[in-house]
Amino acid sequence: MARMLNIWRSWSVRRRRAVAAGAAVVVAAGLGIAAYLVTKRPADVSNPNAAFHEHKRQPPKTVDWPLYGHDSARTRYLPAKHLDPPFHSSLWSFQAGKLLEFQPIVVRGRLYFMDKDGMFYALSTDKGKVEWKRRIGSLNASSPAYKDGRLFAVNLEPQQAVALEPHKHGSKVLWRHPLPGRSESSPLVHAGKVIFGCESGDIFALDEKNGKTKWTVHTGGAVKGSLAFDHGTLFADNYAGEIYAIDAGNGHVKWTAQTQGGGFLHGGGVYSTPAVAWGRVYLGGLDGRVYSFVEKTGELAWSQSTGAEVYPSPAVAATPHSPPTVYVGSQDKHFYALDARTGQIRWQHPVGGVVLGSSSVIDETVYVSVIGPNIGTFGYNVRSGKKVFYNDQGEYNPAISDGQKVYLTGASTIRAFEPSKRHQGKGKGHHGNAKGAKHHRKAKSQGSG
Repeated sequence: MARMLNIWRSWSVRRRRAVAAGAAVVVAAGLGIAAYLVTKRPADVSNPNAAFHEHKRQPPKTVDWPLYGHDSARTRYLPAKHLDPPFHSSLWSFQAGKLLEFQPIVVRGRLYFMDKDGMFYALSTDKGKVEWKRRIGSLNASSPAYKDGRLFAVNLEPQQAVALEPHKHGSKVLWRHPLPGRSESSPLVHAGKVIFGCESGDIFALDEKNGKTKWTVHTGGAVKGSLAFDHGTLFADNYAGEIYAIDAGNGHVKWTAQTQGGGFLHGGGVYSTPAVAWGRVYLGGLDGRVYSFVEKTGELAWSQSTGAEVYPSPAVAATPHSPPTVYVGSQDKHFYALDARTGQIRWQHPVGGVVLGSSSVIDETVYVSVIGPNIGTFGYNVRSGKKVFYNDQGEYNPAISDGQKVYLTGASTIRAFEPSKRHQGKGKGHHGNAKGAKHHRKAKSQGSG
């Protein structure tokens, strides 16, 4: 009997150990599954039924480039003609001596911009000469905006918004508005309001005449990018991966949406400025995706993964020779052209370095700058993706235009280029065409893609 009892006890111990081991396996498996479900990367989204309103954009009433992204929708597209490469050799070059992270604006024959150290410049577009400069801060990473004879800017340090009245040989400070956080959100000016975000998570609408607050919206994360505007609505995003649609008149939030993120251990924040076109809102995410949301509802129409973070703001364009397309670079060292309706890749190119700045579409060419190891600016035909331009200057936001010239921003330089065809029309065709052809051959030989 004692022997049987010992056998039973031994069997009971082994059974309890087996059960405990089995339970441990189940718990471990459960934890593993839970961890996988939490940390796995969500799949890209494709919603073919999402609203999309295709239309050809009408030529602009002005060829000025008065704010970051060219227009209030931040499309970064100038539908001009006869501005494609090859270019006549550089007409002039300006050396700032300090980092130019953001491109200038151009209005009525002047380029306006700020360097990293908060120096505000006015350059003539014909010769690149400094007409005036003044220090408005100590740290800057944004472009100014121009409206009705006034310039508006924000600073990282000191934390403020500033309004200037420019003159031919100087400028006057009209007002300064202190902010609760640093700002690199290039201002938008609409209906008498100067609108931007800051790192405190707040979005401000200030009276353009006196700088007094009209309304504010507090979001759940730092607002790094600029706001876009279309049909009475503002569009913003933040480092929490939130997208906001806001009534431009009163600051009422119409809808919010969220990026997918990369799982629990990977953030879905957004640095990119939205671009609005065809009833969609387009932006890049730090989770490595490009996104398209329905403008009226915030519904996610599609998401397309790249191989790394997407800091740049997309350029969106439907040119006379190409369909609606989204152009954007990534830290995966590639530049992408995506179908604006579906998100499918039309073409892509390795560019030999990470892309941190936004692209621009001018005429039938899209420009993108690359930072390290192959610093420079590439130009691609928007439809075919064929490389048509290369310059060894670049890093962040590359090109703007006033409809006559293309202005290329390097790390600390601005260069002016004129298309060879335009130069030829001025009676200097042989000289300009020869140099343009030489430059074009150089462009083909230097870039990747």
